[in-house]
Amino acid sequence: MSRNRRAVVLTAMFVLMLSSLAFAQEQMSAVGLKFFITTVFVAGFGIAIAAFGGSLGQGWGLQKSVEGIARNPEASGKITVTMLIGLAMIESLVIYTLVVELILLYAYPMAKPLAKFVGLEVG
Repeated sequence: MSRNRRAVVLTAMFVLMLSSLAFAQEQMSAVGLKFFITTVFVAGFGIAIAAFGGSLGQGWGLQKSVEGIARNPEASGKITVTMLIGLAMIESLVIYTLVVELILLYAYPMAKPLAKFVGLEVG
């Protein structure tokens, strides 16, 4: 898939996801359900992107460190320590994404102000 086609597909997906907020003239429960469904979809999409990017980064880091150890076996200790620190940093970014996704799904603090802004009655 070409780069332009990918950009068009991603833009269309985001427009379709956000279009439900533009038609927020329904009952509170229906809008809340649409908001939750959109949040679940975005959370799944976000963690998929984070896991994909993290796995690519870890794979490349591991590949380069093994190549460095193969070229210079005496430096294997320093390379291994640096590689493990780098892998921990990459994994922490994926874990941060997971934490943000869980906050969005279970304890989103801006849900009530957002609902008031859209024009919904919040009890």
